[in-house]
Amino acid sequence: MSVRELVVLGTASQVPTRHRNHNGYVLRWDAEALLFDPGEGTQRQLLHTGVTATDLHRVCITHFHGDHSLGLAGVIQRINLDAVPHEVTAHYPASGQHYFDRLRYATAYRETAKITERPLSGAAALAAETDAYTLTAQRLRHPVESYGYRLQEPDTRRMLPDRLAAAGIAGPEVRRLQSEGELRGVHLEDVSEPRPGQSFAFVMDTALCDAVYALSADVDMLVIESTFLSPEATLAEEYGHLTAHQAATVAAETNARHLVLTHFSQRYGDPTAFAAEARAAGYEGELTVAADLMRVPLPRRR
Repeated sequence: MSVRELVVLGTASQVPTRHRNHNGYVLRWDAEALLFDPGEGTQRQLLHTGVTATDLHRVCITHFHGDHSLGLAGVIQRINLDAVPHEVTAHYPASGQHYFDRLRYATAYRETAKITERPLSGAAALAAETDAYTLTAQRLRHPVESYGYRLQEPDTRRMLPDRLAAAGIAGPEVRRLQSEGELRGVHLEDVSEPRPGQSFAFVMDTALCDAVYALSADVDMLVIESTFLSPEATLAEEYGHLTAHQAATVAAETNARHLVLTHFSQRYGDPTAFAAEARAAGYEGELTVAADLMRVPLPRRR
C-alpha cells in the first residue's frame, strides 16, 4: 500500500536540545523516500522511526550550515554499509560542492552503493523529473546559498465506474482508453474527471522572498522554518530566518493546505506559542507544530 507522509527526525535550529534533535525530515512518497537536511544525529533518528537506508532514494540539502548537513557523512556511510541496491541521488547547492565532498569522504569506508551527485545552480533548477513526480528547487534568501524544494505530482484523471459501465468499457479496455484517449467513440473526458496531482514544499533557512511564495503556492503540505516568534522579527531578518507569523502568512496567502512549522530556536521551550502565532496570522488550514519522531500524513487529495 502506498504511503505519503512526512517523518520528522529533528526540529532544532543551530544546536540540538534535550528535546529536539538537529534537523532531519523524510518524505515517504509511495515506494520512495526523500531525506531532507540530515543534521547531526540523523542516522540514529532514522533508527527510531523505522526508516532504513534502503528506503532512501534522494538526499536533498538546502544549504551547508551544520544543523542541515552534519549528519550527511553518517547517512552516506550507512547507505554504503547496507549496500543499498538502487541509485541514491544527492541534491545540494553547487556552491557548496567542497562541503559535500568533505562530508561524503569524511572518514574511510568501503563504497558499495551508487550515489549520484546533482548539484543545483541558478535562481531556479529542475532537480529531477520522473513518471511519479517533478522535483524543482528555487534559491532562497540566507547568508549562505540556500535552496527550497517542491515536489509536484502530475495531474491525472480519475475514472468514473458508472460512466464506464454505461459506455460498455471494462477490464483491459479501461487501460487502453487511458493510453489512447478514445475508444469506440468514447473519449477519456466522457468517463473520467480531473485528478489534481499532490504537492509538497520544503522551505528552510530563509528570509521572506519571492521564492518562498512560489514554492508554497497551492501546495498540499508546506514544511517551513519558523525559527523565531514575532518579538524577534528583527533578529530573524538579520540572520535570514522567518517568524511563525511570517511562515503562516505565506501559507495563508498561497493557499497551502497543511502547514508544518519547524526549525525552532533553542530559546523557546513551549511549542504552543508557535501555533498561537500562526493562527493569529490568519492561517485557517491544517496546522502542525513539528516534534521529533512525529509522522504527518499528506492531506487527502483535493
